[in-house]
Amino acid sequence: MVLAPYFIIASATVVGLLGCAHLVFTFYGNKFDPRDAMVTEALRVVSPVISRQTTMARAAKGFHASHSLGAMLFALVWGYLALVHWTVLAQSPFLLALGMGVLLAYLALAQRYWFSVPQRGIALASVLYAAGLGFAVVLP
Repeated sequence: MVLAPYFIIASATVVGLLGCAHLVFTFYGNKFDPRDAMVTEALRVVSPVISRQTTMARAAKGFHASHSLGAMLFALVWGYLALVHWTVLAQSPFLLALGMGVLLAYLALAQRYWFSVPQRGIALASVLYAAGLGFAVVLP
């Protein structure tokens, strides 16, 4: 029995769930709102230096949404490859390394800028992916 794809599917599932939750929290509720009402109001009226065509609040919403879509895309691509086209993924050192690299980049960002829930989720996804990578190399 080939174990590697199951670990990569599990990793992709964790990232996908984080991405979906992030997208829901971006558009529904107040999870990403500042606790200070004055800061919230300032973000609604102040533009970033790069452009007066948006506000910091609108830009933040867009950044959150695109961040969510990136995580969901990772989950869909690597989950699909592991589930449906395992031999393609297993025979591509580039794709295997890219997946690990993306997760390690997310982990570095999580440790520096995020809070504990996504940090633990990305750490789990990284460990699962690394296990899948290990099984793919040791037991092809």
